[in-house]
Amino acid sequence: MADSINLNQIKSLRDSTGVGIMEAKKALTDSNGDVKKATELLKKWGAEKLADREDKETNEGQVFAYTHHDGKLGSLVKITCETDFVARSQEFQTLGRELALQVASMEAKTPVKLLKQAYVRDTSKTIADLVAEVAVKVKEKLVIAEIARMKV
Repeated sequence: MADSINLNQIKSLRDSTGVGIMEAKKALTDSNGDVKKATELLKKWGAEKLADREDKETNEGQVFAYTHHDGKLGSLVKITCETDFVARSQEFQTLGRELALQVASMEAKTPVKLLKQAYVRDTSKTIADLVAEVAVKVKEKLVIAEIARMKV
């Protein structure tokens, strides 16, 4: 089956996971072309890589804000990472906006409680899963450092 892995499969897996060409090809090869198994392998490998980064300091990052259209509800989320390069990345920016929306809509009181919540746009995953997915893509440790929700 490894011989029948084609560029379209690799491209599709890369697009859905954000990994490099060689990682996508290796995952497809190891899973005999099964995309679902390859995705699970990539998640496992990513988690292993992130575990190696647990002792890294997260001194960079950004604060993200969300204000509801009526101006009566808002939230702030501070996310930290290892480098300013990642803090400026599209993946990090999107994560920040999504987490600010999540905090506004789900009323989490602490970052720990937020991580346990189901993601509002895809209830099949938690916020911890979402953060881990982005962390694997950007190859850095990400931390939700602080959250706040305000309502009039």
